[in-house]
Amino acid sequence: MAITLSTPGVDELARAVAALREWQHDGAPMQLHPGDLGWFWQSGAEATAGAVRTWSRDGRILAVGLLDGPGLLRLTTAPDALHDEELARRLAADAADPERGVLPAGRVSIEAPRTALLQDVLAEDGWPVDEPWTPLRHDLTEPVRVPGLAGVRVEVVGPDEAHVFAAVHRSAFGGSRFTDERWHRMAAGVPYADARSLVAYDERDEAVAVVTVWSAGPGRPGLLEPMGVHADHRRRGYGEAIGVAAAAALRELGSSSALVCTPSANVGAVATYASAGFVTCPEVADRYRDAESLDAESLDAESLDAPS
Repeated sequence: MAITLSTPGVDELARAVAALREWQHDGAPMQLHPGDLGWFWQSGAEATAGAVRTWSRDGRILAVGLLDGPGLLRLTTAPDALHDEELARRLAADAADPERGVLPAGRVSIEAPRTALLQDVLAEDGWPVDEPWTPLRHDLTEPVRVPGLAGVRVEVVGPDEAHVFAAVHRSAFGGSRFTDERWHRMAAGVPYADARSLVAYDERDEAVAVVTVWSAGPGRPGLLEPMGVHADHRRRGYGEAIGVAAAAALRELGSSSALVCTPSANVGAVATYASAGFVTCPEVADRYRDAESLDAESLDAESLDAPS
């Protein structure tokens, strides 16, 4: 059967989320998680549906992609399709041709599992690797040791505390436009049924750090996305405290492990997660193409076709 590329409607998003949940398992490389769609849901259900792409064969979803910002396609495949050559070549072809509605012209990037055949196909097609990222994993087989930090308490965010979460997030991530309205849209999304937002308060009852954790179901890895510390309260141990609380929350939700990924160049973030019990995994990197490389390939093709 032929492989079909689709953009799901809002009523079809649950099926894509269900596929992503099913594909999560310990031992898998870092990959697109239902929590990634959940965090994107802050833009609304229609925007989320418009940013999702699925590839199916005979009615079964084989790959799910998320257009996570201009020019970035984050995708993964069913575990038994990681080395499906037909699928890998179809994914690469669809990503390379702007007319197929996956990625635009210009500089574009693809995030895919590092063990996927797609990585080899992209390399063959001239997609070099970009800056490295460091995945980290916290095993949740045993109870999470929650160290005491004087005066700090962690609370679950409900609708009435959405503005608190949003304010800390904006401070932690310069340029963020996250609002309480966006939190409410995110919390209304399908993936948030298995998620929790947490906020840490200091001894003066000031909100100092936030995190959202996303479960993919019992016995599967959960995800931290995002975690941030208020700009006025950094280097005081709050990142470690909220990171440990996040791992504990995922264990309560039944997750087998907690995952997070951060740019390798952000050594402070890597160290913070490590202090919270997360262990580094092999680095990953997106693959990219830009207008210059595409133009060069076109010129090469023209020179090959030109009469001597």
